[in-house]
Amino acid sequence: MDWKEFSAKTIDEALTNAMLELGTTVDNLEYEVIEKETSGFLGMFSKPAKIRVKLKLSVENSAKTFIKEVLGAMGVIANAEVIYDEANSNLEINVEGDEMGILIGKRGQTLDSLQYLVSLVVNKNSENYIKVKLDTENYRARRKETLENLAKNIAFKVKRTRKPVSLEPMNPYERRIIHSALQNDKYVETYSEGEEPYRKVVINVKKTNRDSKFNKNNYNRDYGKDKEYSKHYSRDYRKDYEKYKESKEKKVPVENA
Repeated sequence: MDWKEFSAKTIDEALTNAMLELGTTVDNLEYEVIEKETSGFLGMFSKPAKIRVKLKLSVENSAKTFIKEVLGAMGVIANAEVIYDEANSNLEINVEGDEMGILIGKRGQTLDSLQYLVSLVVNKNSENYIKVKLDTENYRARRKETLENLAKNIAFKVKRTRKPVSLEPMNPYERRIIHSALQNDKYVETYSEGEEPYRKVVINVKKTNRDSKFNKNNYNRDYGKDKEYSKHYSRDYRKDYEKYKESKEKKVPVENA
């Protein structure tokens, strides 16, 4: 951040103005006094104090300053809460404001892009790699829950039809959610295929069940549990699944914001 000048009746007032505008405390500021306040005879010909201020170089400040500049360019009014866990090299950022849909973007693409850019900024001069997580309106958790339930719905379909299903292209983080959601399923397996950014997850019956005989009684018992489990999915997740099927028929990516 470049130096910025502030004026007030006293140096303390000028510092207070700087803290309010920059949204931080004096501990995170570097400042120099350009002119001290002076008081003339009977208050006449007095001069205000003038200082110049900039944020101290730190991971939190670098991230916060960059996000503020990007949001300003986007015309978005919001505040960013930044928490840096130095011991584990993790940086968590939560953005709060009105109409955060524009920041999330289609299936979180804008949020992911901003997270990637913040990662570049904070890791530019860092000796250790800092993992960045950028979120707003609890989108990450909501998206994770939607994908986990979608994975179970598709797995149920694969068990029933015994045919593989390819999901829409996803980023590495979302593909890991699908893999993790089904890693303990005894009858289906997941794997990724394709090149970025079109790499996608495929859900298929496990090879041992495709290529050889297996215990049909166990399969039917577990299949029945899955079928009963599927009946209890919430209305929202049923809608997600219907949107997914429609999108595959129309060859248009599903919206799961």
